Amino acid sequence: MAKEKGRKLIAQNKKARHDYHILDTYECGLVLTGTEVKSLRQGRASLADGFVQIDGNEAWLHNVHVPEYSQGTWTNHSARRKRKLLLHRAEIDKLESKSQETGHTIVPLALYFKDGRAKVEIALARGKKEYDKRQTLREKQDRREAERVISAVRRRQRA
Repeated sequence: MAKEKGRKLIAQNKKARHDYHILDTYECGLVLTGTEVKSLRQGRASLADGFVQIDGNEAWLHNVHVPEYSQGTWTNHSARRKRKLLLHRAEIDKLESKSQETGHTIVPLALYFKDGRAKVEIALARGKKEYDKRQTLREKQDRREAERVISAVRRRQRA
């Protein structure tokens, strides 16, 4: 069987990009059980309420929902168990010191397979205020409107 190449997205946390200013991102591995991997291969997971906590020099991913594997037996995993993240010591130390600062947190952004291995992209983030969220939405809407006008002008020029 040929090893799969590239990046196959399983789940994405779009709400995190809306609720937080992303300061820094990291790619890390996950310690998973067999049924969790099989469930992820079916493309089933949710990062909606997920967060990362540093405990005793180890990074743990909490509240990520990986549903039980449908063909699993008594060996099936718990859907919301905490999962250990695989990071270098220097990265863990940096994340721990930064997350101690007021308003900073570590959130998962994406869960995917990279060359056959499950990876999670985590981010050091600072919470947005309500007016920041409105400002971001306004900028996104303005950009979309400008693109619409430009494409309409180009269409008229071609015709």
